[in-house]
This record gives sequence, C-alpha cells and structure tokens, in this order.
Amino acid sequence: MKKPHISIVVPMYNESEVAETCYQRLKAVMEQYQEEFRHELIFVNDGSMDDTLSIIKALAKEDDCLRVINFARNFGHQIAVTAGIHRATGDAVVVIDADMQDPPELIPDMVAQWKEGYHVVYGQRQKREGETWFKLATAKGFYRILNKMTEVVIPMDTGDFRLIDRKVVDVFKNMPERSRFIRGMVSWIGFKQKALLYERKERFAGESKYPLHKMLKLAADGILAFSGKPVEWIRNSGLVITGISKMMFFIWLILLLLGDASLLFYNGWHSVLGILIGIQLLAMGILGEYLLRVYDEVRNRPLYIIDEEIPARKARTGPRDWEQKTFGKIDMEAD
Repeated sequence: MKKPHISIVVPMYNESEVAETCYQRLKAVMEQYQEEFRHELIFVNDGSMDDTLSIIKALAKEDDCLRVINFARNFGHQIAVTAGIHRATGDAVVVIDADMQDPPELIPDMVAQWKEGYHVVYGQRQKREGETWFKLATAKGFYRILNKMTEVVIPMDTGDFRLIDRKVVDVFKNMPERSRFIRGMVSWIGFKQKALLYERKERFAGESKYPLHKMLKLAADGILAFSGKPVEWIRNSGLVITGISKMMFFIWLILLLLGDASLLFYNGWHSVLGILIGIQLLAMGILGEYLLRVYDEVRNRPLYIIDEEIPARKARTGPRDWEQKTFGKIDMEAD
C-alpha cells in the first residue's frame, strides 16, 4: 500500500531565533514516522527583515524535502499560510507556526485521525501558557461573539494549527477572497471535522508576530467575512434613531405650544444629539469597512507575489505536480 504524503506548511516572519529549532523538531517527528507517511516541508518567508531567509535556504540545501517560498514583501500571516496551502502537493496539509507553541509532536495524532476518515483535524487549546490575561480574555470573548454573529460555527479556542485533507485543500484553492480568516474559511467548507485537544506552550523564543493591532484586524476580518449582522445593527439603529427623532420632535412641539421650547435644550438635547451623531458615524464606518473589502476584491490583484521559490528536490510526481504548476500561474494572474 502506498504511503500517504503529508505537506507541512510553516509561515515565517522574522523568525531567525526559532527557524532552525522549528526545522529540527519537525524533521525529528517526520523521521520517526517515516515508515507511516512521506512528507514535504514548505517554509514561507513572509518578507522577513532578519536572517530568516538565509537560514531556511541553507536548510533547503541539506534537505531534499524542504521547499522555500520567499515573498517579494510582507503580505501577512494568513496570506503566507494560503501560499503554502496553494503549493502543497500532499494528500493532506498540516499548518503550524514556527514559534513552537503548537507542538509538532501532535502531527502523527492528526494523521491518525485523518486516516480514520476525518477531513479536518484542528488543534483545540485546553490551556495557553505564557499569555497575558488580557489576550486570553479577549480571545475567549471574540470566539463567543463571532459564533453568535455568524451561521458558520467556528470551534472555540482554535488557531490555524490543523490538518486538512486534499479534498478540503482543493475547495480552499477556489476561495480567492483577500480578507482571509482561514480558520473560518475551513469551517465554512465543511466535511468531517474533529478537534484534537492539547496544551499550547509558551513561545520558544522571539516576540509574538500578532500584536494588538493585528489581532484587531484579524478579528474584524473574521466578523465582516462571516457575518452580516453589523449591517442589521445599522438598520435597527436607524429605526431607533428615527423613533427618538420623532419623539423629540413631538416633545419640542408640545413645549412650543406651551410657550417654552427652550426648556428642551436644557434637558439633555445636546447630549442626545451627540449620541445620535456618534451612532451615525459608527454606522458609516461599518459600511465603509464592507465597501473597502468589496473594493479590494474588484481590483483583482494577486494575493501575493513570490520573489523566489526553491522547490523540494524530492517533490511528489504525478498529476498533482502539473495541477500545482498550473495553479501557480493562476495565483499571479487572477488571484
């Protein structure tokens, strides 16, 4: 029986402190289970400004199974993951970050669940070490809010650490949206999905590549990409504002008939007016976010631009190699 082929996608941005350790731990796991499955490693350098690229290129010279993709500039974590999945040739693809917070030693367990018939096996965190109470609280709140706002159920306490079957990968490759929230996209695709519980470790070295502003952008992408409820809120706010305006008009009219309309201005008129203006500006901002995303889609620019690619010398042969090369052209022309 032919051994399954597993692609491991690792996005990297300024990961010179952990790149070699990440590679060594992944290779140790892959070699331990080499009798059960073949593998390729895909390291995507997302415009790093340190020595990450030179380190992974040196590793690629020594390892026939390592593929390096180097972006022309920084396009972001979700785009780097996307590029790796696009070019993966395996029967299944595993996404894992380079910081080693998600243990590579769990990959064989994911493969075992996949062999049982699950199309997606996602890591679900039972415990998160080395993270502040603020990040833990906001992450917990985000997933609960998101699941109440969208019809797509996105598993709680998950990241992008997961295994996805080739069937899911093929669907994912036909989803060209720019504002990407990959864990939501994979949940939307469906098929049989299962959680693998684990304890997330503290970052091995270096600093988090997801500061607060990037976390907020990712949260906005998740909400706006999978929920229309913000627009519903705008509509409902409009109804409320209209009702308040009518009520205030009738109050003003009554006071005018009583001969003292000026009393209204001394009883919170300016405060109410300020609140109403604030609601309107917030509504315009939400609509603007949706319009910006539509504008990004209409421009039809490529998701990413590759400056250099070093293919694995032991790449899989067969029909999927041809498909992969073809899709690479599509990335540059139509994505």
